[in-house]
Amino acid sequence: MRFLFRPPAADATGLLSLPWDQPLADWDPALLMEVPQRGISRHVVRFVANGGNVYALKEINERLARHEYALLGDFEEEGLPTVSVLGICVDRTDDQEAILVTRYLEYSMSYRWLFSSPRGEHSAEKLLDTLVELLVRLHLAGVFWGDCSLSNTLFRPDAGALTAYLVDAETVERYPTLSPGQRAYDVDLARERMGAELLDLRFGGLLPGDIDPIDTADSLAPRYEALWEEVTHEQVFGVEEQQFRMAERLQRLNDLGFDVDEVELITSTDGARLKVHTRVAEPGQHRRELFRLTGLEVQERQARRLLNDIRAFKAWLEQKTGGSASDSVAAHRWLSEVYQPVVDAIPPDLAGRLAPAEVFHEVLEHRWFLSEQAKRDVGTAEATESYLATVLPKTPKEVTTPSVIAGLVGDD
Repeated sequence: MRFLFRPPAADATGLLSLPWDQPLADWDPALLMEVPQRGISRHVVRFVANGGNVYALKEINERLARHEYALLGDFEEEGLPTVSVLGICVDRTDDQEAILVTRYLEYSMSYRWLFSSPRGEHSAEKLLDTLVELLVRLHLAGVFWGDCSLSNTLFRPDAGALTAYLVDAETVERYPTLSPGQRAYDVDLARERMGAELLDLRFGGLLPGDIDPIDTADSLAPRYEALWEEVTHEQVFGVEEQQFRMAERLQRLNDLGFDVDEVELITSTDGARLKVHTRVAEPGQHRRELFRLTGLEVQERQARRLLNDIRAFKAWLEQKTGGSASDSVAAHRWLSEVYQPVVDAIPPDLAGRLAPAEVFHEVLEHRWFLSEQAKRDVGTAEATESYLATVLPKTPKEVTTPSVIAGLVGDD
């Protein structure tokens, strides 16, 4: 047998003692973890915990395993929203298939789990918009998925919304750019697969009665084209408008969750033409700013929400002290006086059901709700106590992220 691991490969050392010479289906259950919120796979997939991390192991044809291993590695380096690959095991005894090893995407859920969750707040419309955003990001990077579907996607809660990640890259092909025909074909494949998946949900009694599977799937293409046009179209305007129009366009792209890689502005006597090269990576403007100020690593919408709360805390701090406070000082005090007490208050039996940043976001939402009822600001401490007693327990225990189930710490 041979093992190929991407650097840094220290994570892989603890996995080497696993019975790689045996078929995954025959592994001792004592070595494995159950992950209720996992998706459906056409291959044998098992989960293991080791050295503070949880891994997904997929048995697959060696050629496809090498293909997926290389692609996922490239995608991770570029910051595309995909799972993180660790390595592959090849040349197994008795001509067994290879095993692809990826890091489990913490706090992620399959579309079936989202619909079966008692919280019931994730509509087909929201999943569709999230999937369309993922597809646009991949197409901007020249990635032809070839098997885009809800089943091949994982979703993570992100400040009340969802963020989608590509899981299965077996059919992926990479090009410098995609032609309109390639993009349209990929979208059409996604439409067919999504329609079948939503019909399956209906037969299982998981789809709301007012959602038509076929109509919803058919709306994928126009949604995709609208978003693609929004992030790629050129604008033409008068030279005197260029500063305003440029700022307006960049703000619009940021609001949509896309970063800007390069701005090309061509001026002539006839006017100005603006072409924005949209960054293909995960959006990161707010994530980077929050990490700089606090060291917290969260998702983009969560970071935006937390930064807004830091700004509000800074304003309160300056009003209280009668002087100015730097961003770094305000963020440091907010982290220790506001954010960390909320995270520390999560009872052990509720830990891991949502990412800490998502819990904090929901506490802020709950605080607003309670304040509206009470006609006063109830404060974060009171809102936290109420939220932990009445809201978080409604999140199913089964959705607890695997690293916490294994007695580990998963903070992203």
